[in-house]
Amino acid sequence: MCGIAGIFGNSVARADVEAMVASQHHRGPDASGIYIDPTRSAGLGHNRLSIIDLSDAGAQPMASADGRYKIAFNGEIYNYLELRAQLRDYPYRSQSDTEVILAAYQRWGESCLDRFIGMFSLMIWDEVKQRLFAARDRFGVKPLYYAKSPSGQWLIASEIRALRAAGLVTQPDTTAWATYLTAGVYEHSSRTFWRDVASLPAGHQLTIQNNQLEIACWYDLAERSGQTLDSRSEDEVAEEYLELLKESTRLRFRSDVPVGVNLSGGLDSSALLGLVQELQGESSEVKAFTFVTGDKRYDELPWVQQMLAHTKHPSIQCTLRPSDVPELAESVQSHQDEPFGGMPTLAYAQLFSRAREEGVIVLLDGQGLDEQWAGYDYYKRVLDGTAQIQEVGTVQAAKKGATRPNCLSKEFRATAESFQAPTRYPDALRNLQYRDAMHTKIPRALRFNDRVSMRSSTELREPFLDHRLFELALRQPADRKIANGIQKRLLRKIVARLMPGGVVEAPKRPLQTPQREWLREDLRDWADANINSALQTYGGQWLDARSVRDEWDEYQKGESDNSFYVWQWINLGLCCNSMKQLVAS
Repeated sequence: MCGIAGIFGNSVARADVEAMVASQHHRGPDASGIYIDPTRSAGLGHNRLSIIDLSDAGAQPMASADGRYKIAFNGEIYNYLELRAQLRDYPYRSQSDTEVILAAYQRWGESCLDRFIGMFSLMIWDEVKQRLFAARDRFGVKPLYYAKSPSGQWLIASEIRALRAAGLVTQPDTTAWATYLTAGVYEHSSRTFWRDVASLPAGHQLTIQNNQLEIACWYDLAERSGQTLDSRSEDEVAEEYLELLKESTRLRFRSDVPVGVNLSGGLDSSALLGLVQELQGESSEVKAFTFVTGDKRYDELPWVQQMLAHTKHPSIQCTLRPSDVPELAESVQSHQDEPFGGMPTLAYAQLFSRAREEGVIVLLDGQGLDEQWAGYDYYKRVLDGTAQIQEVGTVQAAKKGATRPNCLSKEFRATAESFQAPTRYPDALRNLQYRDAMHTKIPRALRFNDRVSMRSSTELREPFLDHRLFELALRQPADRKIANGIQKRLLRKIVARLMPGGVVEAPKRPLQTPQREWLREDLRDWADANINSALQTYGGQWLDARSVRDEWDEYQKGESDNSFYVWQWINLGLCCNSMKQLVAS
């Protein structure tokens, strides 16, 4: 896990690449490197967080054995040892997965991507053809942003801040903000919250030659999973899926630094720890990290304690308190570059900081099973026909809805994009799963999590975001996902022997904090100050000040069971100062 940066066009200045690398130091504090093409038509930069092959031989940008190709790579190719065995005739000089990518690219060309099991964003420069090949992994675990500078050069990096470091002047994208504030939608397309800055979509590749940029899709989940439902018996499917779970988890323990596990107490993270115990045995001492808030209504310690009752895994609890929030929110916002997900994201940020303090550089997380096995409550409503996909919001909503479009100016609200969930399958359930996996739930969680893990120079790995698991799950009939009101039915059967019965049978619980209560009570003044900051900057342009204040007053009286819209205004306030500074610069 690292940071990558590049400039492509005429007269690339080394100082600009160096500035991009410096801005992403937190993504890779162990080393940094620069490559400038002899013709000055390209420059690559890299920040290294050493995970595999800690020696200098793993440094980047890395050159191929013949010197023709240069690579800057962020992420991990988990099956690199198997690929290395297939490519044994390559003259390796390191033990890194980065060099295996170069060997694979020279052997198979761009189709090498299909052979990778991993998370990655990468750039490979061909000195002979003067051509860039870049790509992003299947689910977009690792980020990649691009923009064209006023001088006509293409700028590419892991974070938007690096594009600015190269001289790009950014302005807020009104449409992105209007869409977010109106519908709560973000990370659903290549659009970012900054005008003319784009995100390379998950499963896509990018090429630049003669200053012409082209983008193409190399992986499509719907296409790979197919339309036909699996006709095999449940037992056959369960056996295959469990073996894939084991292999996916085993591969993600490949590391030359300590690995830990995020344990929330829910079914998914408990299944992950159960797999770790299955693979490593009762003697496993992998550290388990859990965030808590001291509020029993939200903390999941009873289920965490059930999982850890008979193991040697050290349990490390990371407590988020209201007093931590103001300073932490500013820090997290400065690393996000765009709006983020509220108190759970802040709690997660603290967890990664604690992991780093404990000497754990890699953490595993249980993201992805809800989307594979229809774990969210609204899947039931779509399956039984009481709701259509377009009626199901992308955030957990209350009776009045998650957002407050009535608090936006009419002109601003009109600039919002209408997001229509793609129809890729013949049934509504799988279309909703696909929406959440590729356009809403997973993309936004991955962006939040990448930034908060990198903020503390730690690597986050997602074993359940293995494409083979997703493809198999999406081929399963609906009654293997939801039956008799039980969600993730077949998954519960598959993982039952990996954990205590109380954890297996527990209902789905959203990952929550006392955000609603804290914003009314302990953090009321802080919230008020940020909302006022948002109104001072965007009142009259984006926000209707009177409506916002009326809704905020009602909220403080306890008249709302939803705090998402309040967090949106607070988040806008947090963004205001940084946006002013960036626009001014």
